[in-house]
Amino acid sequence: MYPVRCASTDRSDAGFTLLEVLIALAVVAASIAAIGSAMSTNLRGVKALESHVALMRSAQAVLATAIPRRKELVPGTVSGQVGDFRWQLDIGPVGGDWVAKDANVAWIPELVRIKVRSPSGTTVDLETVRLMQRPRR
Repeated sequence: MYPVRCASTDRSDAGFTLLEVLIALAVVAASIAAIGSAMSTNLRGVKALESHVALMRSAQAVLATAIPRRKELVPGTVSGQVGDFRWQLDIGPVGGDWVAKDANVAWIPELVRIKVRSPSGTTVDLETVRLMQRPRR
């Protein structure tokens, strides 16, 4: 049988020095700081994305509910509020002379501009064209 020998702990290479432990702690601390910074950046991005989604949902709600029906559509400005989001609806001519003066046309195109503003001040502007009943002479 072979004799069992225990490793000596009195040797100079038998463990970590204080300097090695401090360097390892510094590397771990720098890694944790980098991870924390990345998570903070991601959190800001998520909050901005949630704010944008809420703004677009409000704009979609305004598109669905605030624009009058075609027979009730008249030029002018209307404003209101959906939750904490303020909106303004501007109805006006598309631009140019779309309808000949003597033409027998029942409908004319009108430009509908929708501006929705969030409580933080972010805005979204949407435009669409709707047909409006031509005023009778």
